[in-house]
Amino acid sequence: MKIALGSDHAGFELKEKIKTFLEELGHEILDLGCYSKDSVDYPEFGAKVARAILNGEAERGILICGTGIGMSMVANRFHGIRAALCHELFTAKMARLHNDANILVLGGRVIGDALAFEMVKVFIDTPFEGGRHERRIKLIDELTKE
Repeated sequence: MKIALGSDHAGFELKEKIKTFLEELGHEILDLGCYSKDSVDYPEFGAKVARAILNGEAERGILICGTGIGMSMVANRFHGIRAALCHELFTAKMARLHNDANILVLGGRVIGDALAFEMVKVFIDTPFEGGRHERRIKLIDELTKE
């Protein structure tokens, strides 16, 4: 699977570790920055990953900032993006299963590496259940067209 990654300076180290983890699992990575611990503005990187998903450059995305809150706010401004800020395995699974989330958002200052790797794997491996949930996704799209 092709996965777009983006972070700000607070999420840079975790992004790099997740990139290696995903490559070892055989996934293709589109690293959209940032590329160091130097201070950057997180909205630029959240927008890059959201656009990559919408343009078909990647199937899924992962965004990381200090708390995950800012990246969630940015990504969810894009129509068609369903970014889920998760802090544990159950929400990472349900984000995919019931909400067809296309971006996982993590807080680099909130969770540890081992949990982040497990959450990424669950997010990547869990399919969308469809059914009644698909109807709700369509409703979200209809209600947020403006």
